[in-house]
Amino acid sequence: MTLPFNPNQELASIIARFATEDGEYRTPIDGLNLYRQSAATVWQHGAYRPCYAIVVQGRKTLTVGADTYHYGVGEYILTALDLPVSSQVTNVGSDTPYLCFSMALDGERLKELLSRVNVPRQAVTAEPLRGLAVNAASPELLDASLRLLRLLDQPEDISAMAPLIEQEILYRLLTGPNGPRLLQVAMAESQSNRVARAVAWLRGNFEQPLRIEELAERVGMSVSSLHHHFKAVTAMSPMQYQKQLRLHEARRLMIVEQLDVGSAGHRVGYQSPSQFSREYSRLYGLPPLKDVEAMRNNAVAAE
Repeated sequence: MTLPFNPNQELASIIARFATEDGEYRTPIDGLNLYRQSAATVWQHGAYRPCYAIVVQGRKTLTVGADTYHYGVGEYILTALDLPVSSQVTNVGSDTPYLCFSMALDGERLKELLSRVNVPRQAVTAEPLRGLAVNAASPELLDASLRLLRLLDQPEDISAMAPLIEQEILYRLLTGPNGPRLLQVAMAESQSNRVARAVAWLRGNFEQPLRIEELAERVGMSVSSLHHHFKAVTAMSPMQYQKQLRLHEARRLMIVEQLDVGSAGHRVGYQSPSQFSREYSRLYGLPPLKDVEAMRNNAVAAE
C-alpha cells in the first residue's frame, strides 16, 4: 500500500494539538494515550503494560533487563506483556518535541480476533521470543493508526469506528513481523502464555516472598523451565523482575504518597532496610532519601 503523503506529519500534527504540554494525555478513545516531551530526559523508571506505541517525532531509548532498544520516527514498539522498564527521551527540542501515542492491547479482543482469522500457529511451539520488540511501521499500520487518531476530531464517530480500527491494528500487528510474539502470549498452550501468567501473579503479589517452586507449580512449569522461559521472554529472572516491581513501587510511595524510606521499603516487602537501600541505590544511582530529594527539587525547579 502506497500512501500519497507522509502520515507521520499528520500524526504529529494531531498529537501536538491535543497534547499541548509535556506529559501523558488520555483520550476519549479507551486505551489510546498521547505523549509529549519537549526536552531530553534523565532515565525514568516504570512499567509498560501490553501496548502498541509509535513515535512520530523525536527518539527514545528503552532498557528491559539486559536489553537496550533505540527507536524513533516511524518505528513502533510492541509490548506483549507487563514489563518493568527504564526509558530516556533523546534528540528533542522545544520546537520539535518528542511525540508518541500508544494503544493498549486488549487480551480478550486479541483472542476473539484469533478465533476468526487464520494466523499461522507454528510460533506457539517455537522457542519463546522477547516480550518486547521494535520494528518499522508498515504503510498499512500507519494508515490504520492515522485513521484512529483522526477520530479525536470526530468524537461522535468514536463509539462506532474506534473498535473497528483497533481490530484492524491488531490484525496488522498479528500478521506483521511481531505477530509471533503476540501469538505466543495469547495461546494458552504456549510457554510464553505460562510466563505471562507468572508475570501477572508477580505484579499482583510482588510484596510477598517469592518461592520459585510454588510459582512454577502455579503456572504448570518445572522450576528450570520457568527460569529459562521467563528470562527468554522478559530478559530477566523472576527474582530480578520482582525486585524491579518492588523498587518502582517504593519510589512511587515515597514521591507521591510521601512515605518515609523505612515505611516504603517495608510496604513493598523488604525486611532489611540496608538491603532495600543497597538495591535501590543500584537501580536508581542514589540512596532512597537522596534520590527522592533530587526528584522533588527537580519538580520544584520545573514549576
